[in-house]
Amino acid sequence: MLARRSLGRLASQPAALGAAPANARNMATLREIELRLKSVRNIEKITKSMKMIASTKLSKAQRAMWAGKEYGLANSEVFQNAPPEAPPKKKLFIVVSSDKGLCGGIHSSVSKMTRRIFQGEHGEVDPSSPIMVIGDKSKAQLSRALPKNLAMTFNQIGRDIPTFADAAGVADLILKSGVEYDGISIVYNRFVTAISYEAAVIDVETEATLKESPGFKAYEMEDDVTKDLAEFALANAIYAALVESHACEQSARRNAMDNASKNASDMINRLQMQYNRGRQAAITNELVDIITGASAL
Repeated sequence: MLARRSLGRLASQPAALGAAPANARNMATLREIELRLKSVRNIEKITKSMKMIASTKLSKAQRAMWAGKEYGLANSEVFQNAPPEAPPKKKLFIVVSSDKGLCGGIHSSVSKMTRRIFQGEHGEVDPSSPIMVIGDKSKAQLSRALPKNLAMTFNQIGRDIPTFADAAGVADLILKSGVEYDGISIVYNRFVTAISYEAAVIDVETEATLKESPGFKAYEMEDDVTKDLAEFALANAIYAALVESHACEQSARRNAMDNASKNASDMINRLQMQYNRGRQAAITNELVDIITGASAL
């Protein structure tokens, strides 16, 4: 008799709060939902912090970009007055990206532009043209698409705001690399607005092109003049592309973290709703069991 009463009390006791029903094999328990809510809230805190940091860095990067654009304008004025007699046959392509991720598709845009150039969408290009990449992100992408064309890669360039010393070091290594080319094209991200950017290409003339241009032939000058001018023009162009790409990267990272924070907030709302419904259902089941047990007595 005592055993029967004990079994009856055990059968009438409600299930633990948050436990899944016996027939709900694939339903998430309240404990699992609670753990997931905690992890999503932690991710939301991280993305919001990264958004604030990127917003602070973006203002500094924009100021550096406007100052660095003056270097590119000086180059364009020189090249406009000294156009080449014939287009270069074999170009060197310098792809500007960075080593950091979590910034949307900013690295993919320059890689896609480079692939389109080699597919002939922007004019005829020598298939054996060499490529040099600044940044590990585009290096990983282009090493799969154009592995035979990669001649040199750079990393740890412009980890914060790029400086002219970074650009001069890259230009010096390019000129000493021994890679043969007739012209230089720099593929980079052009800053449009704080929420948009686009892949662009700027051309840089080499020492031989400057010597043969009609604008320089009209004057008598030493050989070192065109050599120094070509080196300085390359460093100028790389610096202008670096600072503008850095501003685009910070803008894209801020937008990516903003979108991630909004997605995390939406997921938290859905999980909270699911948790509340599950908790309410568990409490209702407990009340039903209590009322059923009381009525049985």
